[in-house]
Amino acid sequence: MAEKDFLTYKGYPLVRKDDVIYYGNMGDKYVIRMTVLSKQKDIAEKIRVELMLSDITLNEKDRIAKSSERTGFYEAMDIASIWLARFNKE
Repeated sequence: MAEKDFLTYKGYPLVRKDDVIYYGNMGDKYVIRMTVLSKQKDIAEKIRVELMLSDITLNEKDRIAKSSERTGFYEAMDIASIWLARFNKE
């Protein structure tokens, strides 16, 4: 099976399903989950950003290491890229 080409930002893939966007490599220790909480005219307004362990054997609640709410997609991507770089480096 051929590998899919994903949209990337700062070297990490972005995968979207409805109002949930995953950012990061599942092979790394941490990934980001961004959930669109509110929209205005189909533009994300309020987004919850969660830094999660990529280990899917853990309970979802136990996987969340950090969480924050941001206004606008740019602010959400900004904090997400900082968290991924910082926590996957350790």
